[in-house]
Amino acid sequence: MLIEKLKRIVGDGNFTTDSHELEPHLREWRDIWTGRTLLLVRPDTTRKVSEVVRACHESNTSVVPQGGNTGLCGGAIPDDSGEQVLLSLSGMNKIRALSANDYTVIADAGCTLAAVQNAAADADRFFPLSLAAEGSCQIGGNLSTNAGGINVLRYGTARTLALGLEVVLADGTIWDGLRALRKDTAGYDLKQFFIGAEGTLGVITAACLRLFPAVQNPQTAFVAVSSPSAAVSLLAELRQQLADQLQAFELIPDRAIRFVHQHIPDTRAPIADSSPWYVLIEVANLATEELLESALMSCFERGLITEATIAKNRGEAASLWAVRHAISEAQKKEGASLKHDVSVPVAEVGNFVEMASRFVEDYLPGIRPVAFGHVGDGNIHFNLSQPINGSPEAFLAEREPLAALVYGCVDQFDGSISAEHGIGQAKKADLRKYRGNLEVDLMRKVKGAFDPRNIMNPGKVF
Repeated sequence: MLIEKLKRIVGDGNFTTDSHELEPHLREWRDIWTGRTLLLVRPDTTRKVSEVVRACHESNTSVVPQGGNTGLCGGAIPDDSGEQVLLSLSGMNKIRALSANDYTVIADAGCTLAAVQNAAADADRFFPLSLAAEGSCQIGGNLSTNAGGINVLRYGTARTLALGLEVVLADGTIWDGLRALRKDTAGYDLKQFFIGAEGTLGVITAACLRLFPAVQNPQTAFVAVSSPSAAVSLLAELRQQLADQLQAFELIPDRAIRFVHQHIPDTRAPIADSSPWYVLIEVANLATEELLESALMSCFERGLITEATIAKNRGEAASLWAVRHAISEAQKKEGASLKHDVSVPVAEVGNFVEMASRFVEDYLPGIRPVAFGHVGDGNIHFNLSQPINGSPEAFLAEREPLAALVYGCVDQFDGSISAEHGIGQAKKADLRKYRGNLEVDLMRKVKGAFDPRNIMNPGKVF
């Protein structure tokens, strides 16, 4: 029997069917997607992952890989059949190797993002991927969704940070591609198939990741701007003045600030006077602290910003970032919300936010757009909060028409309906609509080549 075989493979204490233990693994953070499972297994070696997948392949049983379960598209939640095996990578949580001279770290897929950051810092190195969920999200999940976060402007997405992967394929075969090469043109770059594939092609079990020199003299500023378009102009000017020292550039609306202050304890207003929009900026490795102040003063004189504050120390900087990272939690406490993780060309961010906000407000009076995120790479989290005193159920029932309005705007600007959260269960129909039959059919051919029996995370992406 498959269940007994899987239990023997992973060993005592590494599986469960207990409903209480399973509950957090079967529910997405916003409670939109829930599922059931035949069994949750938690293998602690690549060999055990291989044996689990091989057993499922032989019995034609679907496997759903799961990392920290911090995703927002239902990509790591099993379906409601109760016939899928949930494969948790949390037991694989070791840093296998770190080379300070080579600027690389090899980490198990179940390592939290924070654990990899800390391992790098202990070696006086820097791993730049940074997300609000970094204390619980896992490297395997970050790679499977091609996570972005706040530092993409300078360092790129998870795809850019991965040098090599170890992957268990759909039949249980282990592909060892854990190479630390910066240059390699020996055929297809196979690792790229698995990055962003959401576990539909295989199970990432380890990764060789790029490290960078430790950040020197980091500086954080919180500035007020009149509009998202003004923020785009500010970004262009600061990039001209500060070049690649500009590390993060986060757009935040006043509505999000008010949500955070209302629902999250121990947060404060970064700037006393209210402004419709703000930008949180981080720079690093500047020769002197006066360079940032000089650049902001120049932008103030040109009318690009109306007010600014620069953190005096890392404690003040952390409090500024705490406001940014608390937006999603605060919005959840404010009531029902709909999230749209999208991207457009950087120059079009302002036009997109203005158009999409107007469309959803005309469709549903009282709706509260909360558009924030990574202007530096064109990734906007165009979230929508329910009208005050409205019915959460009635609001959530409008999910599809509201998404159609938002994605229609994205399409007008040649953008993407998924910037960093993936497709999962949430956007399967939209993928074909906005990417077209040819592109999706090519993706299906890749899926068929790697997973002909369709046992790897079926029902996701397609």
